[in-house]
Amino acid sequence: MAVIAGFFVSVIYLIITTSLEGKIDFFGEDSYYLKLIGFFAGILVLGITCFIDDSKGIPSLVKLAAQIVAAIIVVVCGIRIEDISIPFTDGKIVISGVFSYIITICWIVGITNAINLIDGLDGLSSGVTLISCLSLLMVFALNGSPLIAIVLITALAGALVGFLPFNFSPAKTFIGDTGSNFMGFALAIISILGVAKTYTALVLIAPIIILGMPIFDTIFAIFRRIIKGKSLKAVFQPDKGHLHHKLMAKGYTQKQAVLIMYGITAILGMFAVILLESGIWKALSFALLIIAIVAIGYKDMNKLLSDDLNDEKTTDANEIDKKHIRKQD
Repeated sequence: MAVIAGFFVSVIYLIITTSLEGKIDFFGEDSYYLKLIGFFAGILVLGITCFIDDSKGIPSLVKLAAQIVAAIIVVVCGIRIEDISIPFTDGKIVISGVFSYIITICWIVGITNAINLIDGLDGLSSGVTLISCLSLLMVFALNGSPLIAIVLITALAGALVGFLPFNFSPAKTFIGDTGSNFMGFALAIISILGVAKTYTALVLIAPIIILGMPIFDTIFAIFRRIIKGKSLKAVFQPDKGHLHHKLMAKGYTQKQAVLIMYGITAILGMFAVILLESGIWKALSFALLIIAIVAIGYKDMNKLLSDDLNDEKTTDANEIDKKHIRKQD
């Protein structure tokens, strides 16, 4: 609730100031006032549902229904994906009618769940969202995106900057389903507003790249659960197969796993910015450089982890020996 409150205070202040300065026409042809009403109404529906879930617990299907209702409200109020870029070209496919509604609803519900599903460690979802916000802010600024998108993404980043120090491991407070659903919902909608009426087709795939880690983690989770559970119902059953679980199973601590996932998100964000600003070849060069650095450092990191684990085992064995000696004495 603190993150949502911080976001609302910032947005209301910025809306008033930009409106008085005449920088954003909320009642013009873009009907930003209606889009914001839909956005805020969707947050209200989702926030109330998830608050009840955090307090008392509700079935997963009820939460999914609330996410769909919130997405429908947003779409009806005019926020829609109306075209999709063809990667690495200046062309794009125009989407209209029912397909536009369906794709937008799927995008909003998908990103909402993607952020919610990675909320498994202290500071993970809030930190990943903050890094994604900063990456999207750079993309929007470089591409001449609508000012409303920059206002909203800045407000969301500011709310998370205030919250993350208390949420990072060891956490003093937690984001909960209310916060994680809000972050995913807000990211999904702001990314749509940010790519509207832009001149570079590649900017339309930038949010997918920036949010690549939670998106693919969610896709893999869906297929993994269906294969293991052998039914669609298994999708709603939690498991220990997410990326952060895999990292901890490898021997990384909670903090290390979170920082690694921060790094992956930041790399994807930088890749998207370089791709947009400098083209595919410089972006690929950056990606190859990162792969080389990771490959060189991976062996040393594994050695350090193995040494730490061996030290822990030796310490445990010594403690057992000491206890045994004391018992004999």
